[in-house]
Amino acid sequence: MGRSEELFEQAVKVLPGGVNSPVRAYRAVGMAPRFITKADGPFIWDEDGEKYIDYVCSWGPMILGHNHPVIREAVERAVKDGLSFGAPTRREVEIARLMTELVPNIEMVRMVNSGTEAVMSAVRLARGATGRDKIIKFEGCYHGHSDCLLVNAGSSALAGGHPSSAGVPEDIVKHTLTAQFNDLSSVEELLNAWPGQIACIIVEPVAANMGVVNPAPGFLEGLRKLCDESGALLIFDEVITGFRLALGGAQEYFGVRADLVTFGKIIGGGMPVGAYCGSRALMEQVAPCGPVYQAGTLSGNPVAMAAGLAQLTYLKEHPQVYDHIAAKAKWLAEGMRQAVAETGAPVVVNQIGSLLSPFFTPTAVTRFVDAKGSDVTMYARYFQGMLERGVALAPAQFEAMFVSEAHGQAQLEATLMAVRATLAAL
Repeated sequence: MGRSEELFEQAVKVLPGGVNSPVRAYRAVGMAPRFITKADGPFIWDEDGEKYIDYVCSWGPMILGHNHPVIREAVERAVKDGLSFGAPTRREVEIARLMTELVPNIEMVRMVNSGTEAVMSAVRLARGATGRDKIIKFEGCYHGHSDCLLVNAGSSALAGGHPSSAGVPEDIVKHTLTAQFNDLSSVEELLNAWPGQIACIIVEPVAANMGVVNPAPGFLEGLRKLCDESGALLIFDEVITGFRLALGGAQEYFGVRADLVTFGKIIGGGMPVGAYCGSRALMEQVAPCGPVYQAGTLSGNPVAMAAGLAQLTYLKEHPQVYDHIAAKAKWLAEGMRQAVAETGAPVVVNQIGSLLSPFFTPTAVTRFVDAKGSDVTMYARYFQGMLERGVALAPAQFEAMFVSEAHGQAQLEATLMAVRATLAAL
């Protein structure tokens, strides 16, 4: 028994399931989780000293790789001045100004502490601004664990077999309507069934919590048009795509403008942070300017702001990062497809920008129903084989692989060797 297994035995006695977030328990892949001791560049190390090429990247925010010196040094400087003030700081103004400069169509930013909190607050703002109660989300899209959005969810909620949650009152979820990703007709049906009652449509511009599923041509544009016609607000949940698909996020990448945009830990360099953003007219309806209440003692935490400001400034000054990581992901995806062809494995590989994921199904994956057709038992065996060969993937089928600037050609080639060997063994 390794050190990780020993720690997990201790953990299950004091933490529910032995973890502080469900997917970390490795239940979807049938093994004990690896306890991580450190990370640097494209690598992580576990308690037994094993080294892995990491494609989880703390679930996305480590776009420059782990422990990047620019971010680490910014944090070290900030820590010397204190950990938390519960008061305004210069850095939160600077990062908000930078975000409004980089991201199309936003004029104001409200910092919070997580992607869940950002989305929860954006939905509340949409309801307050429109005077409407109902919202439309998409089956298989995950927007955090707030009550009204934990309905037909993706990510770990899907991987664990529980797309919804106990403890969520029916009186709350009755206002949450579910459409099908990449199916505009399913959205139109809901808008027609509840005319004048839909506050917002919330969507992951790239559905990255059912694996990686790209928006079909015209889908996001169609949502924009439907919102304009119905008076609903369009919310882009960019907790994953924000500052990763492009410097301006999905709005820049796809050329579609949302009314509200949410971000997560990438704007904190991986530290706990989130934000929701929009026009001045919308954002000034948030307290203390307006009647939509939201607050947080740790919002705009000075250390997290220092990390985020350092990362976003670096990305602004080095925009070539986006071409680099997209090219790496494309090369890796094409190599994986070639390995699939060589072995005859029933696998398809989806990729966009620096996001990619394999699905263990022979058919194209463009909708949630296609993603659900993936053989999760086969993915579990694939995960185990890749881990044995020194490559760390998300411990669940319905997640993304993230490529960072720190992944070099040597790591990409080693990953493809592991893919070929693992698929051959399967």
